[in-house]
Amino acid sequence: MPELCGIELEHPVINASGTYDAIAARAVFGERLLEEFPFSAFVSKTITEEPRAGNAPRRIWEAPSGMLNSIGLPNKGLDGFLAEDLPQLAELPVPLVVSVMASSREGFGRLVEAVAAGEAVAALELNVSCPNVHSGLIVGEQPSETEALLEALRPLTAKPLIVKLTPNVADPAAVALAAERGGADAVSLINTLKGSALDPVSGEPGLAAGHGGLSGPAVRPVALHQLRAVRAAVGLPLVGMGGIASGADATEFLRAGATLVAVGTESFRDPQAGSRVAAELESSRTGRVKA
Repeated sequence: MPELCGIELEHPVINASGTYDAIAARAVFGERLLEEFPFSAFVSKTITEEPRAGNAPRRIWEAPSGMLNSIGLPNKGLDGFLAEDLPQLAELPVPLVVSVMASSREGFGRLVEAVAAGEAVAALELNVSCPNVHSGLIVGEQPSETEALLEALRPLTAKPLIVKLTPNVADPAAVALAAERGGADAVSLINTLKGSALDPVSGEPGLAAGHGGLSGPAVRPVALHQLRAVRAAVGLPLVGMGGIASGADATEFLRAGATLVAVGTESFRDPQAGSRVAAELESSRTGRVKA
């Protein structure tokens, strides 16, 4: 049975943060969702200290072999999450991982302490894509910033801390190594690649923000390359993601060194993609054993 940081899972497929809304899905599918939940663990949308409305529309743009998004992390803030969302997510039949982001170590600390206190929370994922208000540097782009953040957060909870790496750096392995030195329990990669698109009719940017994050099959070769580099640098468990749409895709990531895989963009097309990928993985493994 696969596991992550001591958390036992039914299969090695989880979701990428922000790509599957379990609360909205339950409103549509009802109790059937709990009976046929597509992932072996659920990673929440990223929450911040204060509520965020997200970016103005248009926020999604279809791209060749993928999509661009500029959602802007809309969420209810820490208090709203604890009061409204966490009780609902606690009813899911799988371990819960909560994604958090702040612009300072102090802000991250407040989030980690408050969220980790929730009995239903099995682990936390640190979204380190925001500039540090004190230094102006993107935490996840600077190894020294990443290490300092983990050193500040590690004493606050015994629950696993997973660092979500950005691919938009020259050396993701150096950031992963810094996270390991700081006390991270695992890392996940990759997040979206920076990208832009123009409306072919108006010539204006396709996204209101002017740019966004590219995900989907187009990023899979980049994700595999970075996963292999990070695996060579650290001994931590790795959650690999980036364009996984089938069991064959997932197998590539596992062979490249991933401990688990996460499905993201494919869930927009197929809400049961997680279950399908897990079934295809199991089928291929069974086939190899029989052969």
